[in-house]
Amino acid sequence: MKVAEVPASRGATWLVESFSLFRRAPAVWIGLCAGWIVITLGLMIVPIVGVVASNFLQPVFFASFAVAAYKQRAGERISMNDLFSGFRHHVRELVNLGALLLLAQLAILVIMAMLGLPTAGDHELTIQEYVELLRGKEWVIAVGFLLTAIVKGALWFAPPLIAFQGMSTMQSVRWSVYASISNIGAMLVYGTVMLGLFFVAVIPWAMGLIVVIPLAAISTYVGYREVFEAQQG
Repeated sequence: MKVAEVPASRGATWLVESFSLFRRAPAVWIGLCAGWIVITLGLMIVPIVGVVASNFLQPVFFASFAVAAYKQRAGERISMNDLFSGFRHHVRELVNLGALLLLAQLAILVIMAMLGLPTAGDHELTIQEYVELLRGKEWVIAVGFLLTAIVKGALWFAPPLIAFQGMSTMQSVRWSVYASISNIGAMLVYGTVMLGLFFVAVIPWAMGLIVVIPLAAISTYVGYREVFEAQQG
């Protein structure tokens, strides 16, 4: 395995190349992402078990997106069945990765609570009451967002590494962290542009998410391919 160190500007190019794949099969990509969202929200309706399961399965779905993008780039036709391609190989490692991500998110919530993030306590709070409790503690939300971004960025390459390289969960974590640090410039540019696109996409009526969410899904493979496979290709 070799990790390519790409220029920072490539972070934006990953999204340009992702859009190129998206526009060749927009209906399928929208359908794949819609199916993922419906399944995830459906699981989250189920108390405790469903919420945990939905988190465990997120890397499986992103592995599916990476496989679909790989097939499309190879000239194959993609379909809704590709939403479940991540379930066909290395699913245990992908689920373990989801569990690891969930533990990291819980740890971040604990840190935020220790920093003073208001909690509901023994009674339910209205949105207005909670906003009042947050006054002066907005920085805690910012810290939580930053920590989440660091974790997600560090493990961004892990699902395709498991899907394409057959790595164990911890192997994929180590290689993903190493690749993210080696390409910190490209990762920062990618994350900044992606965040900007999400902000633009929600104005008005969030219609732009129809394009931006598939771009986020496809770009996982595009970035992985350049960092891990472009030299071999």
